[in-house]
Amino acid sequence: MAARVTLQTIADRVGVSRMTVSNAFSKPDQLSAALRARILAAADELGYVGPDPAARALATGSTGAVGVLLTTSLRYAFTDLVATSFFGSIAEQLAPTGLSLTLLTSSDSGPIIPARDVAMDGALVFSCDPTSEALGYLVRRRLPLVYVDQSPVEGVPCVNVDDRAGARAAAEHIVALGHRRVGLLMSGAHGPHGMIDTDDIKVDGYASRQRLLGWLDALEPAGVEPLVARQGGDDLEQARWGARLLLERPDRPTAVLCFSDAVAYGVLQAAGELGISVPGELSVVGFDDGPLAAQAWPALTTVRQDVVEKGRAAAAALAAAVAAARTGEPVAATHLVLPTELIVRKSTAAV
Repeated sequence: MAARVTLQTIADRVGVSRMTVSNAFSKPDQLSAALRARILAAADELGYVGPDPAARALATGSTGAVGVLLTTSLRYAFTDLVATSFFGSIAEQLAPTGLSLTLLTSSDSGPIIPARDVAMDGALVFSCDPTSEALGYLVRRRLPLVYVDQSPVEGVPCVNVDDRAGARAAAEHIVALGHRRVGLLMSGAHGPHGMIDTDDIKVDGYASRQRLLGWLDALEPAGVEPLVARQGGDDLEQARWGARLLLERPDRPTAVLCFSDAVAYGVLQAAGELGISVPGELSVVGFDDGPLAAQAWPALTTVRQDVVEKGRAAAAALAAAVAAARTGEPVAATHLVLPTELIVRKSTAAV
């Protein structure tokens, strides 16, 4: 068995102290470029990959990792086009800070509970149930947190988009086109699914509530009482099922406002299956303006949110919160609201 390579092994090879070798890895600004290059070359020759991460974490009190807590499954982070843009932006923003990204589920089954047991320096809480046990673990661990697409909480940095204004603009667009039979298609894993009485609409999450309020801001003054359906999840089959609840009615709507572009795409597919022309007989509006919106046929009228900027802002806020925690400084608990914009394409038309 080969002898274990240590910092002292490298120090002996180069003829410097062990501390100098350590600084080459952890404090490179304290060494000349030439000396650091010599040390790294010797380390590479000896097969040394760097200080043990666990030992370094014990010594510094820092893991170099931050979490993102998701209410939904981890699969969502890799299959939803808007989510992948968001997470990619976070990772890109964090790269220069040396912080790595760890995705956490809110699952509390099994011996390992990620929010309780995974070592991290802080976490983003992304569109989660505020009463979830997983969030409770993060709070009790006193980790630096940043909320994204969550209801603002005093003392916690928060990044949102102006969901309500965006949804209001979408509904105003539909009303201006003369539509008075309007459907709302919501999504969510919890609560009743199917057609919902307008007096008893219950929605999951901050973004859903804000978008619903925005739609009603425009529909109620116009005297429009919408038909409301709620699908049981975020996948395409659920969206098509929810769309059929609205489109197979004898009093089917002439326009449908959708929680997301993914939901709207399901409406377009269901309309095609039922022989309903878009936008001739049905106008459809999404939300997000992800890649799917421009690729759909017809191209989707939607509300644009800048998910890349949202990811950058969230990552910057978390990096700042982690840095403040390391020095004992107070966290700047700012609440950033990013603008939204209505993008009119080919899926909407006058009645």
